[in-house]
Amino acid sequence: MSVTVSVRIPKKLRDEAKRYGINISEVARRALEEEVKKRQLEEATMAARRLGEIFSKIPPGEIVEWLREVRRER
Repeated sequence: MSVTVSVRIPKKLRDEAKRYGINISEVARRALEEEVKKRQLEEATMAARRLGEIFSKIPPGEIVEWLREVRRER
C-alpha cells in the first residue's frame, strides 16, 4: 500500500530537474528512506547506550549466574 505526498518546490528547481531528467519522486523516495534509516540507527544507538548504562550497574557475577540459569533451563 502506498500514499501520495505532495511537496512544494521552487519552479526553477523543478525546471532544472526536468532538464537533467531527474525523477523527482524517486529522489524524494530515496532521500526519505535514507533519513528514516538514519533515525532508526540513532534510536537503536540510544537504546544500546541506555542498556549499557543499566548493565553497568549490575555486578558481572550476577550476569554470569543469570546466563548460566537460562542455559540450564533449555
